[in-house]
Amino acid sequence: SSVLFEAETEKPDAKVKWQCNSKEISSGDKFAITANGNKHSLAITDITKEDASVYAVIAGGSKVKFELKVVPKSGGKAPAEAPTEGPSESKVEPEKSPAPPAAAPAGDETAAPGQDAPPAEGELLKEQPPDTRQDLTGLFTEKPQSGEVTVGGNITFVARVNAESLLKKPTIKWFKGKWMDLASKSGKHLQLKEVYDRSTKVYMFEMQIIAAKPNFAGAYRCEVSSRDKFDSCNFELSVHEANAAEGFDIRAAFRRTSTDGKEDSGELDFSTLLKKRAVQVSTEPDLDVWGILCQAPASEYEKIAFQHGITDLRGMLKRLKKMKKEQKKSEAFLKKLDPAYQVAKGHKIKLAVEVANPDVEVKWLKNGQDIHPTGRYIFESVGNMRYLTINHCSLADDAAYCCVVGEEKCTTELFVKEPPVTIVKNLEDQMVMNGERVELECEVSEEGANVKWEKDGVELTRDESFKYRFKKDGCKHILIINEATKEDCGHYKVKTNGGESMAELLVQEKELEVYQSIADLTVKAKDQAVFKCEVSDENVRGTWYKNGVQVKPDARINITHIGRNHKLTIDEVKPEDEGDYTFVPDGYAFNLSAKLNFLEVKIDYVPRQDPPKIHLDCMGRTSDSTIVVVAGNKLRLDVPITGDPAPTVVWTKGEKASSVTPGGGDKGGLTTCWTMKDGEVVTDGDSRVHVDTTKGHCVFTIEGAERQDEGIYSVVVRNPAGEDTADINVKVVDVPDPPQVPRILSVGEDSCVVQWDPPLFDGGQPIIGYVLERKKVKSYRWMRLNFDPYLETTYEAKRMIEGVQYEMRVYAVNSIGMSRHSPASQPFVPVAPTSEPIGLCVDDISDTSISLKWRPPERIGSAELEGYGVEYCKEGTDEWIPAMQGLTDRTSLIVRGLTTGDKLQFRVRAFNMAGPSAPTALAQPVTIREIMQRPKIWLPRSLRQTLIRKVGDTVNLMIPFQGKPRPKVTWSKDGEPLKPTFASVRNSDLDTILFIRKTDRMHSGKYDLQVQIENVEDTACVNLQIVDLPGPPEALKIMDVWGFNVALEWKPPKDNGNCEITGYSVQKADKKTMEWFTVFEQYRRTNCIASDLIMGNEYVFRVFAINQVGLSDEACNTKDSAYIQKTGIAYKPPSYKDHDFSEAPKFTHPLVNRSVIAGYNATLSCSVRGIPKPKVTWYKNKMDITNEAKYRMLSKQGILTLEIRKPCTFDGGVYTCKAVNDSGEDTVECKLEVRCEYLSGWYNDRNIQNVSSFS
Repeated sequence: SSVLFEAETEKPDAKVKWQCNSKEISSGDKFAITANGNKHSLAITDITKEDASVYAVIAGGSKVKFELKVVPKSGGKAPAEAPTEGPSESKVEPEKSPAPPAAAPAGDETAAPGQDAPPAEGELLKEQPPDTRQDLTGLFTEKPQSGEVTVGGNITFVARVNAESLLKKPTIKWFKGKWMDLASKSGKHLQLKEVYDRSTKVYMFEMQIIAAKPNFAGAYRCEVSSRDKFDSCNFELSVHEANAAEGFDIRAAFRRTSTDGKEDSGELDFSTLLKKRAVQVSTEPDLDVWGILCQAPASEYEKIAFQHGITDLRGMLKRLKKMKKEQKKSEAFLKKLDPAYQVAKGHKIKLAVEVANPDVEVKWLKNGQDIHPTGRYIFESVGNMRYLTINHCSLADDAAYCCVVGEEKCTTELFVKEPPVTIVKNLEDQMVMNGERVELECEVSEEGANVKWEKDGVELTRDESFKYRFKKDGCKHILIINEATKEDCGHYKVKTNGGESMAELLVQEKELEVYQSIADLTVKAKDQAVFKCEVSDENVRGTWYKNGVQVKPDARINITHIGRNHKLTIDEVKPEDEGDYTFVPDGYAFNLSAKLNFLEVKIDYVPRQDPPKIHLDCMGRTSDSTIVVVAGNKLRLDVPITGDPAPTVVWTKGEKASSVTPGGGDKGGLTTCWTMKDGEVVTDGDSRVHVDTTKGHCVFTIEGAERQDEGIYSVVVRNPAGEDTADINVKVVDVPDPPQVPRILSVGEDSCVVQWDPPLFDGGQPIIGYVLERKKVKSYRWMRLNFDPYLETTYEAKRMIEGVQYEMRVYAVNSIGMSRHSPASQPFVPVAPTSEPIGLCVDDISDTSISLKWRPPERIGSAELEGYGVEYCKEGTDEWIPAMQGLTDRTSLIVRGLTTGDKLQFRVRAFNMAGPSAPTALAQPVTIREIMQRPKIWLPRSLRQTLIRKVGDTVNLMIPFQGKPRPKVTWSKDGEPLKPTFASVRNSDLDTILFIRKTDRMHSGKYDLQVQIENVEDTACVNLQIVDLPGPPEALKIMDVWGFNVALEWKPPKDNGNCEITGYSVQKADKKTMEWFTVFEQYRRTNCIASDLIMGNEYVFRVFAINQVGLSDEACNTKDSAYIQKTGIAYKPPSYKDHDFSEAPKFTHPLVNRSVIAGYNATLSCSVRGIPKPKVTWYKNKMDITNEAKYRMLSKQGILTLEIRKPCTFDGGVYTCKAVNDSGEDTVECKLEVRCEYLSGWYNDRNIQNVSSFS
């Protein structure tokens, strides 16, 4: 028969390869390979048993395997059998291919794995019914179930995920235990598969365990995630040894001849004795032969073997011996290696074993090969412990390791986990011209990492046209598009296993450069006007406009386009030709404009005494003679002048008045005057304004017209015969002012709505639209959103990335051109509503109130969470009533003013700028009624040990408790009530706060908290230690100088800052420069040797004390300096001096704080040394007590004793012993506490310590 396999690819015309046993298949007599669009098929004809094998289909980087099984015909008809794997006791799912089921012709005897047999065979494979359980939650539609398998068997775990509601393909991870990721362990014993059903949109994930071993047993976990959604499932695998009673036939296993070559084959073959016996069919039930052998004595083994037909007696005895043998305890190892270890890539790991013999030599193996000590592999031997340290672990270190001692060994497996590759530098949005080269660059955290590029969700590959090039340069990855076209516009995304980044590419038509722009013209009647411009692209056509109306060529108007030159020629200019001419290149959002001014002023001068007249002919405008000029262009007015004698011309700018004078005295406003007389400038009001004269002409020119140049210009012509005047209205038009700052009205998941106000000044021309741009806040590229002017002042921008900050700006456009951009809007982030809050529960309840608490949503998104809204409704109604006005920032709320006995349902929703989330409600309504509760203090874990703070810090301790009704809270310090001036205390129903605004040393101590309700109480204790910088060390001395070394010694500081001194910082300085350098950064001893000093220099030293707060403010400096002698000087014999035995007093044993009982003699003892013998003085609270009879002072061989006869509470205090001789002095002190006898017993009965003395 024949069989047909079909596969469907995402892209049409994709290259597909077919393989059989990892060898490529080509079309021929046996195999027929066809392709039709995105459907590909493999047909196998004349199937034989040799065709039963493993096949695979490969498309791009995807490879799917499937198996073909051939079954013999049964009764002339053999339906297709779906192959299964593993033993019968395993949970097995048939393999499925992503291809749709094959349509095999009638009569086929085989079918692809996981595909239904054709109906023509008369038999259908039973499909597994869908999982309709109600306990499935989260993303899973089918969760992996716990299973059992025997050693050597196969088992498959299946998980299904419905992707209809998911925006992104789900990602699945399989774990063993808590941390072992199985993704990198695929191989001989583990296979992970993924199948997607397009019709149902369901992903099926499989984990197949092949040839299970006993150490495969344990707890497993399956995790699936898609964007901000997550779900996990735990299951277990049990691996059983082969059970002889159920799955092992002893009689079949050991019924053999001596020609068998197995390991358990024996030499005692008595099968020939059984051959002559007649074969009898036994009707007796099967017996447990293993049970009989285990209970029988060894002398009966042969007899039992004969009775049950066991011929291989030697093999049976070996197997039986293995079953009875007990595991012996290792004699060489006291502690073996763990079964497995895991380490992150680049980190180090230490493998440790403990051996019985501390002198034994061990050998380390990696995958059976000896490991030699190197910089990466370090062997250590410490007592009975043997260590193997692996530094800078790489993927090559992922192997099996073995420690060998003699003939014994212990093994382990090391898993090297590669950290996820993150994106350090994100992609940048780009806008390029058509045909330009594009480089999208990102930077990842590790070199050589694999990244995946996508465009609009479709993966990019190196196709045949080599349109896309992928470049790696260390940690940089670059996507190169050689010649960008309009089709390349879109969102490009780069993905790693630890993150992703997206950018947008906009391709604009190539920018057109203007080599020569058109200029303003002022011509006379019957003259020729020529506007000419030159652009960079000779293929670009354009359109000429006059005052916004397209110019059509006729007999007088000629339009030419030669190469890059565009020309508009107007012959025999007429007054109606005057106007604003614009050239607009086709396909580009800019224009070139210029002004054609037509002005002819005729002055008729009559020799008679009649005043002259000014005739403004051919103005081509309204009666007010308005001339329109574009800002920045030149305004030139050419006035013909006649008259004899030559008249004086006066130009004035201002409002229309009754008369005109050069000074403008009768003008209503400010008047600017330019006067011409005999061809010379009399007055020039502006440097940009020029008045030139020639014979018969006066030319009035304004260079670079500006907005303030707009107004009414008056020309006055005077001579002795009279005068004449004319008014010219000049209007200056310009690009508009920038629009106002854009306002973001609302945001969505990938969009926003922006609004702006029109510009304050439209440039003298109506606004024809707006152009918008946006950019990421962290980027420097502005991306244009529209190329055609947008008419409205509200715009919805789309195709943005959620969670990324953006800014918007707007340009205004009129017929003159585009304005400057507006100020950027406030940064905003496209966001979507959060997911619903989780874990809503009742924390407390009373007769009129209820306390609710919940946890924040799992997915908050990139927008800031504004707060939570809580609502409730009575049971049986649908009206939800807000529990409070507005929102709350906390994840808990107390709803007050409720009616006792009501049954209410509560729900909570999270709000952000995108709106409310889906609500989460209580599982059932709650009855409003108070519940009694015992007092209990919930001391935070951080307060269960000593709390350390620096001097001047603020202490704010919040300790929660419970109890109803409200308990009484009491604070005390060292057994005494806490004073309000010492620390602030605030109590509420649920917690108490101890607040110290500015701490000092005196705040150190033990703080006790008591919570009491009637006669029931609970207590807690908090230890507070206030630390400060230490004082400087004392008595820094230079003990010796030799060679290039100096020996230093000093004493610890008197004030250690209320914490342990952790070290000293030793510094040196040359006396010439006095620049300090550190010798020891963190030195723990009180003496050191400064080495490597420079010969001929003289050094001084200083020492800082260090505790956990930091360096001491001051240092202890040496009084003397150390001079490093130069070598080569003459030897001077040392001069010996008599040894000075004098020694300053020093207490070798200090006084100890004591607590004694009143009425009993007490002694304080210490020891001191010093030469000569020091004089000893005793003080109490710094008062000399030498001559007081109550005290007796004893001294014997340096041991000093102060005896206090029958002390009372008054005798408590600080006692000081001072020893003085000629070499110095030393003091030591202690604190004596005297307790009353009856109070001492009372305190001891109540287990109260640290009782202060009464005075």
